[in-house]
Amino acid sequence: MTKSNNDFSQLLLLLLFLALAASCNSLRKERPLPSSADYEKGKSFYGKKNDSAFYYFNKVTASPGDSLLVAKAYTYQAIIQSGAGDPFGCQESLLQALKFLDEKKNSNWQTLSSVYNELGYSSADLRNFDAAIGYYDHALKLSNHSFRAVILNNKALAFQRQQRYSQALAIYRSILYKSQNNKIEYARILSNIARLKWLQDSSYPAAAELLTAMQIRKAGGDDTGLNASYAHLSDYYARLHSDSALIYADEMLGIAQKINSPGDELQALTRLMVLGSATAVKKYFLRFQFLNDSIQTARNNAKNQFILIRYEAEKNKAENLILQKENIEKKTRIIQLWAIISGVILFTLVFFIWYRKKKQRTIQEQRLKTSKKVHDIVANGIYNLMSKIEHDKTGGKESLLNEMADLYEQSRNISYESPETTTVPFHESIVALLSSFSAPDIRVSIVGHSKELWDRITPKAKKELRHVLQELMINMKKHSRAGNVVVRFEQQQTQLRIRYTDDGIGIPPGFTYGNGLKNTENRIKSIGGRLIFDTSVTQGLKLELCLPLT
Repeated sequence: MTKSNNDFSQLLLLLLFLALAASCNSLRKERPLPSSADYEKGKSFYGKKNDSAFYYFNKVTASPGDSLLVAKAYTYQAIIQSGAGDPFGCQESLLQALKFLDEKKNSNWQTLSSVYNELGYSSADLRNFDAAIGYYDHALKLSNHSFRAVILNNKALAFQRQQRYSQALAIYRSILYKSQNNKIEYARILSNIARLKWLQDSSYPAAAELLTAMQIRKAGGDDTGLNASYAHLSDYYARLHSDSALIYADEMLGIAQKINSPGDELQALTRLMVLGSATAVKKYFLRFQFLNDSIQTARNNAKNQFILIRYEAEKNKAENLILQKENIEKKTRIIQLWAIISGVILFTLVFFIWYRKKKQRTIQEQRLKTSKKVHDIVANGIYNLMSKIEHDKTGGKESLLNEMADLYEQSRNISYESPETTTVPFHESIVALLSSFSAPDIRVSIVGHSKELWDRITPKAKKELRHVLQELMINMKKHSRAGNVVVRFEQQQTQLRIRYTDDGIGIPPGFTYGNGLKNTENRIKSIGGRLIFDTSVTQGLKLELCLPLT
C-alpha cells in the first residue's frame, strides 16, 4: 500500500471517530419534554380529522417525558390505526404504550385497562379469540366500574364469534340489569342477547327484542348501534320473510355509508347480493368488489405481523436482564468494536465504489455531450445547408460558402467549451432558420414573431431553443411529408408558447423517439420548459413548446 493510501485510510478513521463522538454527544443532550398543547390538539382533532390527530399524538410520543401522557398518546394512535383497518400497526402502538405504564401505580390503571381492551379488540379482529379473551380478563382486573360494561361486552362478542353462545349469554345477562339507566348500552345488550338466543335455537322468536333495541337506538341517534340492529334483523328474517330481510339490509347499507364504515358496508352488500333481485346483484357486486379491493390494499400496507411475538421476547429478555448483565456488557463491547471496524471497512469500500462510478459517469457525460454537439452542430448544420442548396432561389454561392466555412470552424471547436458567436440579431436568425426550410412544395408560415418577444429569454434558453426549432424543422423535412407548416409565437405573462402545426402524416402508431427528439425533449427540460404533443389530432402533427420567462 502506498503512502497516499495510508494517509487516506487514516483520514477515514479520524472522520469516522469524530462522527461517532459527535453522535454520542448529541445523545447526551436532553430531549424536550412533550407538550401538553400537542396532546390537546390531538384530542381536538380525534374523530374529526384523524390524520391530524395522529400527527399531534406522534409529536407527544416522539419526545417522551411524562410517561403516562406518552402512553395515552400511543393508545389514541392505536385506536386510529384500528379504525383505519391496520390491526398490526394498532398492536405495535399498544405495545409501545405498555412500555410507559406500570401496573404498580394506581394512576396508570385506567390507561392500562384501555390498552388491554384494545389489544383484545385487535386480536379478535385478527381471529385470535383466545388471546383476545385473555387480554379482556387482564383489562377487567384494572378497570373501573364505568368501563367494565364495555370490556364485558367485547369479551362476550369474542365468545359469540367462537360460537361459545352459553358463555356469551352469561356475560350479557350479568350486565343487562346494570345498563337500564343507559339506553344505548341497554339496547346493545338486548339486541345481542336476542341474536344469541336465536343462534342457539333457530325457532326462538327474537323479532320483538330486536325491534325494541332498534327503536331505542333510533330514538337515541345511535347510528353505529342502528347499523348492528339492521344487520341482526336482516339475518333473522332471511329465512322467514326475505322481503323484510332485504329492506333491513338496504337500511344497513344506508347507515354504513352515512357513518363511513366500509367494513359494515361490505357486510350489507353481502346480504343484498344474496337477497336482491337479479338486476340489482351486479350493482351490489361491483360496489362490493371496489370496497373489498380498497380494504385489502389498506391491510396489505399494514406491517409488523409478529409484533406480539417480539414483545414477548423483549419481556423475557427484560426479566433475565439482571442475571445476564455482565455477559451482555462484555458482548456489547465486542459487538461495538466489530461494528466500528466493519463500518470503517464498509465506508472505505463504498467510497471507492462511489468514486469509481463518479469517474465513469463523468467520462460518459462528456461523451454524450460531445455526441450531442456533433448532432446539433455538424449533422443538423449539414442537413440545413443541403436544404438551402436544394432550394436556393438566389444563386447565392458566396453566402453558401460562408455558411460552409462557419460550419467548418464550429466542427473544429466541437470539443471545446467555446461560446457560439454571431453578428445576426437573434430574432432575425430565428426567422432565417425557419424560412430556410421553405421549398416549392413546403410552405412555412411564421405567426406572432417579433424582436420584443425575446427580451425576457435568457441567452442559454435562446441557444437551446434555436437547436430545438432546428431539430423540429429537420424532422418535418425528413419524415412528415408536410406541405404547410405554421409556427406560432405567443408571449403570456409568465411564459412563451410556441405552437408548431403541420399537415403531414403525423406520428404513426408505435412510434419511438430517436436521438434527435430525445435531445429535443432534454433541451426543453434543461431550461425549465415543456414539450407537449397534441394526441387528439387525427392528421398531421401538432405540438407546443412552453418556456418560462425571466
